[in-house]
Amino acid sequence: MTAPASKISREVILGVGGGIAAYKACDLLRRLQDVGFLVSVIPTRSSLNFVGKATWEALSGRPIQDDLWNNVHQVPHIALAKKADAIVIAPATADLMARIASGRADDFLTNVILASTAPLILVPAMHTEMWQNAATIANVETLRSRGILVLEPSVGKLTSGDVGVGRFPDSEVIVREVENTLKHKADLHNRKVLISAGGTREAIDPVRYIGNLSSGKQGVALAINAASRGAKVCLVIANAPQTDIEGVEVVHVTSASQMQTQLQTRFSGSDIVIMSAAVSDVRPSQTSSRKYAKGELSDIPLVENPDIIGTLSAKKTDEFVIGFAAQTGSDGIAKASEKMQVKNLDLIYVNDVSGGDIFGMDETEGFIIDKTGKSTQFPRGSKMILASQLLSIALDKLDKLGYANDITQ
Repeated sequence: MTAPASKISREVILGVGGGIAAYKACDLLRRLQDVGFLVSVIPTRSSLNFVGKATWEALSGRPIQDDLWNNVHQVPHIALAKKADAIVIAPATADLMARIASGRADDFLTNVILASTAPLILVPAMHTEMWQNAATIANVETLRSRGILVLEPSVGKLTSGDVGVGRFPDSEVIVREVENTLKHKADLHNRKVLISAGGTREAIDPVRYIGNLSSGKQGVALAINAASRGAKVCLVIANAPQTDIEGVEVVHVTSASQMQTQLQTRFSGSDIVIMSAAVSDVRPSQTSSRKYAKGELSDIPLVENPDIIGTLSAKKTDEFVIGFAAQTGSDGIAKASEKMQVKNLDLIYVNDVSGGDIFGMDETEGFIIDKTGKSTQFPRGSKMILASQLLSIALDKLDKLGYANDITQ
């Protein structure tokens, strides 16, 4: 039995309290998305006086739930509580903190908070006198004693025209606290990552095809890991119709020629290109429009498919290109090293698929080989862990070469 792929902590609930600083949470939402978080917004009823549901839905790309009595059969407050990796309340008003401290669950947001075991981060914003009120001070002490992170408000101009403590902190400060809490790194922010995955199929007739056993799981793991680290990701995946990753552009293809077309239009300007797809080496010279009889299958003329990775790498400038090699036998490393040189790759990962191993599984094992010929063993582990390692190696090489982040925001 294989171990499940590692979970990437990227689901954040943004609770919005009913203070004037609610409008600043719009920028916070954007900044959280920029570094790879997927954000569901739960506004309190009073906060909707400052920022409406339409704004939150447009910015988050997700429906807004603010009423405990909507879709009751789906038990949405429990579903959201279980899904969240962290809950951020920004702004957290004095009233909202008082309700959380007392354990009340009198609206949708406080029900989710009470039902969740995820880390809770409160971002207070209010007038100075309210922040320094004895009741608020006591509530903050209670919350912190329970392990809840309550940020210190900033000092500056307040809505009343006064200047003092109570101002909503800069979004960057809040994002940094969320990242630290979840041990989340956004080191691929502003990088473009292009990934191929899955196994291509070449039609023989309307029923049959030439294909392979690749499931696309490694490519999906790469896409999820890259997106969670803030990259702009495109996944071109063959024959995995159910694949849909929020925050990732997923392009579905069937054949090698379709995959080549999609990759060619996206290759230039990518920072990291990872070719994890298992592309069919050959295809029938002609595809029949009728189903062949059994006796006709003994002689099907074949032609070679285009060398996708070789064609792309021949045009590369600053792109860091990683290839995959599925081999059998003891000479896998030698064959992979030769492939890397011939196809002008920067890195290659080779594994032994003898006996149907690796394909369709959640785990992998093999060797990472660089341009110097150095091979590093990857012991059996999840494909998500391998994805993280490959992306980190690529980023390290790009940083050393001084390739700048150049995605226009």
